[in-house]
Amino acid sequence: MKDEKCIFCKIANGEIPSKTLYEDDRFRVILDLGPATRGHALILPKEHYADLYELPEETAAELMKVAKKMAARMRERLGCAGLNLVQNNGDLAGQTVFHFHMHMIPRYQGDGQKIGWKPGGPTEEELEEIRREIAD
Repeated sequence: MKDEKCIFCKIANGEIPSKTLYEDDRFRVILDLGPATRGHALILPKEHYADLYELPEETAAELMKVAKKMAARMRERLGCAGLNLVQNNGDLAGQTVFHFHMHMIPRYQGDGQKIGWKPGGPTEEELEEIRREIAD
């Protein structure tokens, strides 16, 4: 299914030109137009899913295979020292386009990017309570 109003559906399906790095029958990998680092790319499913919650498990598994292939290619051809995979779900998490996509951000020494968080300090009891909420 595609969303006629979704810009990422149009890009993923070739209706809008992009700098395509990889394409198969289910995905298109493109260069991000506002890159965090050299080679920053997006993996776009050709079908429309708003976020991870809508993404079928099979599609998620296939997407990770594409990510692995592209990560190896980026390391080999760009010489990046590392790579961040970033995927946001919902406004509060920083999602701005509501078509599932995964960022592939090559990392270089001194690139000036910070992707992280301030670690919290929960007690053992708090961790156990959260574990029970999620696992049980």
